[in-house]
Amino acid sequence: MKKSHVAVFWTAVVLAACQAPKKPTYQFQISDLEPNLITLSSDEFMGRMPFTEGEKITTSFLENEFKTMGLEPGNGASFFQDVPMVSILSKPVGNMELKNSNSTISLEGFKDFVIWTQKTDSLVEVKDAEMVFAGFGIVAPEYGWNDYAGLDVKGKIVVVLVNDPGFGTEDGAFFKGNTMTYYGRWTYKYEEAARQGALGCLIVHNTIPAGYGFNVVQGKHNQPILYLDDRGSEGYKTGFEGWITLPSAKKLFELAGQNDAELLAKARKPGFQGIPLGVTLSATIEVESEYNVSQNVVAKITGKTKPDEYLIYTAHWDHFGIGKPDETGDSIYNGALDNASGTAALLALAKAFKTDAQPDRTVIFLAVTAEEQGLWGSAYYAQNPIYPKEKTVANINMDGINPYGKMKDVSIIGAGQSEMEDLLNIELEKLGRYSAPEPNPVAGYYFRSDHFNFAKIGIPALYFGTGIDHFEKGKEYGKSLQDDYVANYYHKPNEEYDPERWNLEGAVDDVQVLYHVGRSLAISDQWPGWKAGSEFKAVRDGYMKK
Repeated sequence: MKKSHVAVFWTAVVLAACQAPKKPTYQFQISDLEPNLITLSSDEFMGRMPFTEGEKITTSFLENEFKTMGLEPGNGASFFQDVPMVSILSKPVGNMELKNSNSTISLEGFKDFVIWTQKTDSLVEVKDAEMVFAGFGIVAPEYGWNDYAGLDVKGKIVVVLVNDPGFGTEDGAFFKGNTMTYYGRWTYKYEEAARQGALGCLIVHNTIPAGYGFNVVQGKHNQPILYLDDRGSEGYKTGFEGWITLPSAKKLFELAGQNDAELLAKARKPGFQGIPLGVTLSATIEVESEYNVSQNVVAKITGKTKPDEYLIYTAHWDHFGIGKPDETGDSIYNGALDNASGTAALLALAKAFKTDAQPDRTVIFLAVTAEEQGLWGSAYYAQNPIYPKEKTVANINMDGINPYGKMKDVSIIGAGQSEMEDLLNIELEKLGRYSAPEPNPVAGYYFRSDHFNFAKIGIPALYFGTGIDHFEKGKEYGKSLQDDYVANYYHKPNEEYDPERWNLEGAVDDVQVLYHVGRSLAISDQWPGWKAGSEFKAVRDGYMKK
């Protein structure tokens, strides 16, 4: 499909909105959000963990809400899309041994390394596998970068650096500088190592470019990890993937006869080529696996004039279920903000679209599973789309809705990626608000919620976070509210809805904006695209040119 110039594109969108039916658009109230937020984050829903009774309660509730509103089933005659998955528990046995012709280093699990496997064999054993250093482990044609050029890694263990070469350069044109690209995301590095035929992949942890401490990585040690069930369509999998600490990596490079500072500096320069390390690795993992099926919940409102063109709103319904008790004895991880709030917003948006005049395009409301476990519900949808990607105009994702009161701003996650943010800015400006880039771009949040899986298949995706510019008390106060949440509530059992602590006036404002952005596309004939420099532009261009 031919794309018009950006200015022409958005002029057309605004004109289309002006020609919309005169009936006033839906005006959101706290009552549109609060009741469902309270319900979804209640103890009765048991923390909404996939494969549990909490899932059954949650998905049944969502189905009933969609039916009550009069929405149509979104998957044929069903409101559900089955998501087959496998839970894999990887238990490293003993230490990891690194050796050259003269010496051996023994690394201790959890303390020095964390590894796991996607294989479901009862035992994964790696014996004296050669190790190679592949820089950042990146193949990025648009940047003229290939860390694997001339490097044979088949059947070998690849050691790579965290983040990408742009970090720390302050050069926004070089891998986007301090803003992490997809190539800097740890999941990409494992995927690329597998494409190269590596036997295993270890990322060298470094807190600053990673954006988190090694303690976060340690959370995967000896813990079950969910993956999509790919039986019957298996691709190549590495024997294991994981992380090693920076001090352990320095020991490895010393064993290889390399100066770690010099080697890491060379890896940041264009033209770097990976090298064999002359070191072998041995490790063993015992594996336990269990297959099961979770569910995405999907509903739709069929478009009036363009029913075969689709706008998809997403929010993940899942959280962490019942787990380790906190100091008060509370063991239910309620996930009120993350993401009962986004799911409540999804239901509110469905109600608004159903109440207002029928949109021209079909609008999909997709509540996905297993985001907390690896974005798996949206990944499965992207691999098995109910609606063709070529006919999907855009995705708008909600993962946490502002609980802090009215803000002047919103935080664009992945600023500069797509024209969706231009439409967002139009709607914000009408309300006297504005957008700002995310405050911590090194963390790569664009790759850490469900919109990312739509981006990977080329669908322009919008995800914005809560702003910090509080209407009454300013930015410092707004930031302190977010810092308090991260420090004291994020992914903890006490992350519950508390009307004394929460202020949903800002949530109402943000959901109103999300509605206006989506509705402007739902009554338009325009197609937003990716901006130049986005790593997802070529994917969309490849199939939309036909």
